[in-house]
Amino acid sequence: ANVYATKALARAAGIAFLRGVEVSTIVRDYGPKELTLHILGYGIDPENQTLQSVIRRNDELLKESDDAHIQDMIQLGYDIDLDDYANYEHDRTRGGWRALNYIIDQGICADVRAFFRVLWPKMTHRWPDFAHPTEAIAAIRAAGGVPILAHPGASLRRNGCTEEDLNAVLDYGIAGVECYSYAHDDAMTALCVEWCQHHNLLITGGSDYHGGFAGRTLGVPVVDSEDLQLGELVNLIVA
Repeated sequence: ANVYATKALARAAGIAFLRGVEVSTIVRDYGPKELTLHILGYGIDPENQTLQSVIRRNDELLKESDDAHIQDMIQLGYDIDLDDYANYEHDRTRGGWRALNYIIDQGICADVRAFFRVLWPKMTHRWPDFAHPTEAIAAIRAAGGVPILAHPGASLRRNGCTEEDLNAVLDYGIAGVECYSYAHDDAMTALCVEWCQHHNLLITGGSDYHGGFAGRTLGVPVVDSEDLQLGELVNLIVA
């Protein structure tokens, strides 16, 4: 929703700009548990209706998930008033999601890391039925975009993110991997880079900064343009 405003700010500051969106996806039959993957869509047309349909559905599911998490916490004995939550004004500029910011403001949870460390294991409600990666990737392509797998070292860490894990994801239709990520040590980065080179895939990088919400630093890891393989993305960058 903020792509055009951000583009204007970037151009005014003399910064090259690439339209993008991050889509949450889920694979229910990945081993004994589900697997959540974040698919980056670079160079997308933000108004494409196929992509908009996937995004709107994900947003609806996340709102339902918010309410379910609050109900879970009430069942766990936390002092939460449903009317108070219903009237809560969520400031999206803070990052995060509505239920999380509400319980932070109530003093129940310190931050997102505490939520996943302390509260998430107690929850009965898990991730919603997001789009499957193949559906999200098809929608990104329909919008003229390029689908990139975000931070595999975080998404696939259940198995340590092996070459076999990456091979399985390749079948979904990704065009590249965010090899340089906050979630990767040198060994993980090297694995992703070598794997992409072997399969002739794009190589990108990112800080996953989230405005400081997640405790990360803008520009970390440091990535030089020579480290990347942007391929078709080069023609989608607005100087």
